Amino acid sequence: MEEIYAKFVSQKISKTRWRPLPPGSLQTAETFATGSWDNEENYVSLWSIGDFGNLDSDGGFEGDHQLLCSIKHHGDVMDLQFLDQERIVAASSTGCVTIFLHHPNNQTLSVSQQWTAAHYHTGPGSPSCSNAPCTGVVCNNPEIVTVGEDGRINLFRADHKEAVRTIVWEVHFHPSNPDHLFTCSEDGSLWHWDASTDGPEKSSLFHQGGRNSTFLSHTISNQANVHQSLISSWLSTDPAKDRIEITSLLPNRTLSVNSLDVLGPCLVCGTDAEAIYVTRQLFS
Repeated sequence: MEEIYAKFVSQKISKTRWRPLPPGSLQTAETFATGSWDNEENYVSLWSIGDFGNLDSDGGFEGDHQLLCSIKHHGDVMDLQFLDQERIVAASSTGCVTIFLHHPNNQTLSVSQQWTAAHYHTGPGSPSCSNAPCTGVVCNNPEIVTVGEDGRINLFRADHKEAVRTIVWEVHFHPSNPDHLFTCSEDGSLWHWDASTDGPEKSSLFHQGGRNSTFLSHTISNQANVHQSLISSWLSTDPAKDRIEITSLLPNRTLSVNSLDVLGPCLVCGTDAEAIYVTRQLFS
């Protein structure tokens, strides 16, 4: 078994990511990034593993991963991804998304781009604008997609100061029937997610249904859950709950649907098209 080399860094490490290799490269990975969390001061750092097994001038192993450079990070590092070989994208518990640039000549990291309020809470029960943690990042240079606890999905470009697109404004479970979920979005969609539909004979993963709806299959299993009535259908893999029916409630796509509320069979939503939509027949 290969040896495992440990280095104590006096930081709780939340994320580790290898730096990608150039296309067609035959080299092995030798540089990685880390992000920390739950410390008085958090950092994004770059490390090099060097050549394992060779003694350095101090008599230590060169294989002991060495710190190349480090930079302070405001908040916990919730996610970390390389945009390319020189740039690292960090997601923060403060709602901020930052691109750090590595300067190999002097081994330093600097802030290349930053979206300080990528994710935030608004509305009743919160201040006029309070930060929401950014919980995940995925990169496809130059595009960056982030998700957060505010329910938003943001699309950024590394060369743009503002989000290219933002999706999922409000999310509401039905107050008396949590099998039903309702979402509205900046893209003009108002969706009803119905997880109460029974049908073990339905096995396709994704197919069209009536009423401008789409069916999304759960994982198909051959075992029944005798305690199904006690478990949320959103968490179940019971074949009797094998799909979610998604229905668009607006006849035509409109401007941003900013807010919704639901009570009994009634739903109301407001839009940037200066229109208020109301229905009293959600389940008809």
